[in-house]
Amino acid sequence: MKLGRLAGVLSLVLAAAIDAPASAQTKQGAAAPPAVGVLEAVKRPITETNRFLGRIEAVNRVAVVARVTAFLDKRFFTEGAEVKTGELLYRLERGPFEADLKAKQAQVAQLQATLENAKLTTNRAKALLGGPAGQQSTYDAAIASQQSLEAQVQAAQAQVDLSKINLDYTEIHSPIDGRIGRTSVTEGNVVTPSSGTLTTVVSQDPMYVTFPVSVREALGLRQRYATRGGFKAVVIRIRLPDGRPYDQVGQLNFVNNTIDQNTDTIQLRGTIPNPKLAGGVRELTDNEFVSVLLEGVQPVEVLAIPRSAVLSDQQGEYVYLLGADNKAEQRRIKLGQSTSTVASVTNGLSPGDKVIVEGLQRVRPGETVAPGPASALIQSSMNNTADDARGGGEGGIGARPAGSTP
Repeated sequence: MKLGRLAGVLSLVLAAAIDAPASAQTKQGAAAPPAVGVLEAVKRPITETNRFLGRIEAVNRVAVVARVTAFLDKRFFTEGAEVKTGELLYRLERGPFEADLKAKQAQVAQLQATLENAKLTTNRAKALLGGPAGQQSTYDAAIASQQSLEAQVQAAQAQVDLSKINLDYTEIHSPIDGRIGRTSVTEGNVVTPSSGTLTTVVSQDPMYVTFPVSVREALGLRQRYATRGGFKAVVIRIRLPDGRPYDQVGQLNFVNNTIDQNTDTIQLRGTIPNPKLAGGVRELTDNEFVSVLLEGVQPVEVLAIPRSAVLSDQQGEYVYLLGADNKAEQRRIKLGQSTSTVASVTNGLSPGDKVIVEGLQRVRPGETVAPGPASALIQSSMNNTADDARGGGEGGIGARPAGSTP
């Protein structure tokens, strides 16, 4: 009896073991394929952008110095304010220079009086040459004396002019329009030509933007833009130290004629407006550190896909395409200038290829997927303003959709 019952139990266990794999296979076969979002690769216009680190520099910079030795009588400017060309900055003690000028003028007057007398003597000697009392030697001596006095008058007049110049130097005026710095000497001190810089004036509008570019990237820029108009084929945009985009656009106008041997870079420079804002302040300051975006003026057509659709491994970048029978196909690609939202593909894709852009974590090569249109968020990211150009450091390269702001 017991043996019979045991045999029945074993048969039930064996039947369950045989049916279990079949049941699991049935459930696995019934599992739905993963849902994915698909978007076609299309050509879109983008603005090519190269990103560098640079500085703002004043176009004109003047170190104001004393030209004569004198006591500093008065300062007329407010430190840090903007000054105009010709505006009085300092006045030195004028008394000694005025006295010197008067003495030199008196010397000229004395010599001119002596010269007038010599001219009369010369005329008399010349008149006597026709009579018995006239002598050629007397006339010659009178001529020589007159010419000597004329030379002395010229030398004395030159000393007067020099005294006037030195007197003018007692008033120090701004040679340019710009913003003035702090004064290094206060009233009552003696200043001399060797005292050094009294203050500095730097121009404000426009400003220079200078930035180093590696030789390799400079060659790439030349190849890209030389046939499109050179300097006119690009514009300069900058980001301020706090990350804000500056609302003025600059123009590239200079490439240095030598390469820095220490860094293997070449210096580029452009100009950018620096108008006054509300309150009279200006956004850009001399020697300010900024991010420089060198943008192409004319957009270029590229094959664009969402950046989130691009995966990478040790072999490089790749995407998943929707192949025949809705099976996922892995495709290796090469990227061009891209942003954090839009990737431009230079090799590996063709217009119209259906790229899997969502649900990638569940996709495996060769497996069947359930395709559907990409979400509105993904589609809008392909049309709206792109984020910062890829590569946050010097020489980073990026792009943005044409017409968007940096």
